[in-house]
Amino acid sequence: MEILKLKYSIPLIFPLFFVAAFSAVDPFSQALLSFKSEIIDDSNSLSDWIVPTLVNSSDKILACSWSGVKCDNNSSSIIGLDLYMKNLGGALSGKQFNVFVDLLDLNLSYNSFSQQLPQSIFNLTNLRSLDISRNNFSGHFPRGISNLQNLVVLDAFSNSFSGPLPPDVSQIQPLKVLNFAGSYFRGPIPSEYGSFKSLDFIHLAGNFLSGKIPPELGMLRTVTHMEIGYNVYEGSIPWQLGNMSELQYLDIAGANLSGPIPKELGNLTKLESLFLFRNQLNGMIPWEFSNIVSLQSLDLSDNLLSGTIPDSLSELKNLRLLSLMYNDLSGTVPEGIAKLPQLDTLLIWNNFFSGPLPENLGRYSKLKYVDVSTNEFVGEIPPGICAGGMLMKLILFSNNFTGGLHPSLSNCSTLVRLRVEDNSFSGELSVIFSNLSEVIYMDLSRNKFVGGITVDITEASSLQYLNVSNNPQLGGVIPEKLWSLPSLQNFSAASCSISGNIPSFDICKSMMVVDLSKNNLSGTVPESISNCKGLLAMDLSINNLSGHIPVQLATLPAISVLDMSHNSFSGPIPMQFGNSSSLKLLNVSFNDISGSIPLEKAFRMMDSSAFMGNPRLCGVPLRTCHGKGMPSGLELGSRRTQKFAWVLISCAVIVLLIVMIIFGMLHFRKGTKGEWKIVSFSGLPGFTANDVLRSFNAAEAADAVPSFPHSVCKAVLPTGITVSVKKIEWEQKRVDTMSRFINRMGNARHKNLTRLLGFVYNKHMAYLLYDYSPNGSLAEKIKMKRDWETKYKIIIGVARGLSFLHHDCFPAIPHGDLKASKIVFDETMEPQLEEYGLSSLYQLKNIELPATTNPEAGEVTPSTKDQLYKDVYNFGDIILEILTNGGPRSTSKEVLLRDILDKNEISPSSSMQEEIKLVFDVALRCTSRISDRPSMENALKLLSGLKHQRS
Repeated sequence: MEILKLKYSIPLIFPLFFVAAFSAVDPFSQALLSFKSEIIDDSNSLSDWIVPTLVNSSDKILACSWSGVKCDNNSSSIIGLDLYMKNLGGALSGKQFNVFVDLLDLNLSYNSFSQQLPQSIFNLTNLRSLDISRNNFSGHFPRGISNLQNLVVLDAFSNSFSGPLPPDVSQIQPLKVLNFAGSYFRGPIPSEYGSFKSLDFIHLAGNFLSGKIPPELGMLRTVTHMEIGYNVYEGSIPWQLGNMSELQYLDIAGANLSGPIPKELGNLTKLESLFLFRNQLNGMIPWEFSNIVSLQSLDLSDNLLSGTIPDSLSELKNLRLLSLMYNDLSGTVPEGIAKLPQLDTLLIWNNFFSGPLPENLGRYSKLKYVDVSTNEFVGEIPPGICAGGMLMKLILFSNNFTGGLHPSLSNCSTLVRLRVEDNSFSGELSVIFSNLSEVIYMDLSRNKFVGGITVDITEASSLQYLNVSNNPQLGGVIPEKLWSLPSLQNFSAASCSISGNIPSFDICKSMMVVDLSKNNLSGTVPESISNCKGLLAMDLSINNLSGHIPVQLATLPAISVLDMSHNSFSGPIPMQFGNSSSLKLLNVSFNDISGSIPLEKAFRMMDSSAFMGNPRLCGVPLRTCHGKGMPSGLELGSRRTQKFAWVLISCAVIVLLIVMIIFGMLHFRKGTKGEWKIVSFSGLPGFTANDVLRSFNAAEAADAVPSFPHSVCKAVLPTGITVSVKKIEWEQKRVDTMSRFINRMGNARHKNLTRLLGFVYNKHMAYLLYDYSPNGSLAEKIKMKRDWETKYKIIIGVARGLSFLHHDCFPAIPHGDLKASKIVFDETMEPQLEEYGLSSLYQLKNIELPATTNPEAGEVTPSTKDQLYKDVYNFGDIILEILTNGGPRSTSKEVLLRDILDKNEISPSSSMQEEIKLVFDVALRCTSRISDRPSMENALKLLSGLKHQRS
């Protein structure tokens, strides 16, 4: 009995002691301990929020020594609570806040608090600063914010609030900072927001706000910074915004605005930055902008603006950025623009500008970025374009420039990117490459250059891309040491009248694409080609090359496309090509190739056109081989031997499959256990992995694997966010490599890409969480009758998303499986690409990475280039699918075009006929052979130019 009494007496002592100790603690510290008990603190950030063993009753507050707690000078009242970036989470009840009547500053930012924001916070009537930014509070913003009549700063940036903006916040007259950006607020901006008397900063961007921008905002005479873009408004910019006399920063980009730009904005004489890009604004650029002498950044790009650049912009002596690209502007560029002393960025591409560039462009300023491509400019490159010594990008392609490359470009040591293709430049390539140590990308194609490629090209140590194709009179030979350039990946010199032999590939460290087609090259292909381990594509067609096809070509580990057609090659196709896992096309047509075509599947998938014009060549897909032409292997034996061999092989395969299935089941059962982790990207509330897994199936435990009927499903997360879920399985050794690549996918943000919100994973699998697209896919709607404007919107949206992946992500992210079912529509029917990058992800899962690949640096396998080519092809195919409403396609170009015009009900006299023909031509270019396909960047430029032809 004594033992039994002792056993039960000990637990009773602890509660009594705890109650006694806790009762001695002041009510403020008690409230904070209660707060701590409610929240999630996985990082133990509040470890010092504890009650000492011996607590002496005192007038002072125990919590004054705790981290994040600020007390007054007498330690008798808590006046500040700063929990910034403490890695805290969970829901807040708010029941403790009534105690902190003297609280002046409350900072809960950069945590993962979720669910409803407690309304009791608004009882803290002495608050001056309330920062709840970068959390996951959801639901409607609670009523009662107007109780905080002393509030100066309200920062709710980047949460998951929904419903309308709270109009009563406008009743807080001392408020200087108001930030409701980056949530899911809907409805109009309350007109009451124009009644603030002290407001300095207002940020409402990145929500789903709609309706018209209230003209009452023009009454905000104290605001210096206003961002209200990236919403879906109706109508135009209110002219009353020109009354915001203190405004220094105005951003209403990506907001669906239409109509002209109000001239009254010229009254904003203190404005330093004006961003109105990506809207549907029309009319002319107001000449009144010359009054904004403080203006440093002016971006009106991606609109429908017309007319000329006003001469009055030459008065903006502080202007650094002028971006007018993607508009319908015309005329000449005023000479005064060249004299702006601070100008470093001039982006006016994709307009209808004509005449020469200003003669003094670059002479009076330190230009860094110049892009005037896709216009109608003529004349020569301004001689002082690089006079400021800082020019990095000079983009002049698709104009009518003439003359030579000015000698001053050779001294432009800062130049990184030079694009002058598709002009009428002539003369010798007078570039001194030894002075261009920083140049990475150089495209001189489709001009009239002569004199050959200079030998000092080998001094351009950073050069990765060089294209001189389609300079018919260029001539000369390939420089002997060209392949030894340490960074060169792509060299294109098609149709240049180049003669001589192909130099030896003794050093070929980085080459990926070589195009030497349509020249006068002779001799053989050097066997040293075996050194080009990263080579993906090589086009040697239409030359005078001879000799055997080197067996070394067949051993290249990444080779995908090899075109040797229209030469004088002889001998057999090396049988080693049959062992290539990467080869997609080997074109040896119109040579003197003999023997049999290898039997492997890759060759059976190739079209017969790749082998025709070789009378002594046989085998699939050409005629059957007979006699000595019979390939080696099982076909050489008797039928009985063949049958017996196939029986043995079949049995072995069946046994192997059974073993693999049994092993897989055992491995799956063993491997499903393991700690789940979560990675969140922008837009995903800070759930735990367990929160997400339970959303899939409430009955699942945290260490179990949610079961889905399909690899993709729909799920509703705790705050009501609907997501699409994609399941990926992997081996434990691949976790780091694949999760890094998923991080790259998650950081790709574009309006024509479905957002990857985050992923949960363990050692054996991951669940990728995507924005749910409510309006289905293009495949489901392909037969729906649409007008031409809608079809064009879909095509251009897909092109923009794909171009972003190819050219704005580094390294590029191929989509890899682009088709109509992978194009979905958001709530505004904007097309979005989904599941981009998954093809590369599966490759990382299934293949051994080459020794030269460094996944930790973000590199992918050499097949990335091949997937980019495939994306372009698939994009062209999607254009045709949209044009034909998913119907059958004729093999004749003329018949197909006629069918398309009929299906779109376009009459011969319609102005849209030419537009459809041009889009059709882009589709044909994209689906042509690899060497003739445009990049997505160029395809987008071709398509984007069409909108300028509309009335």
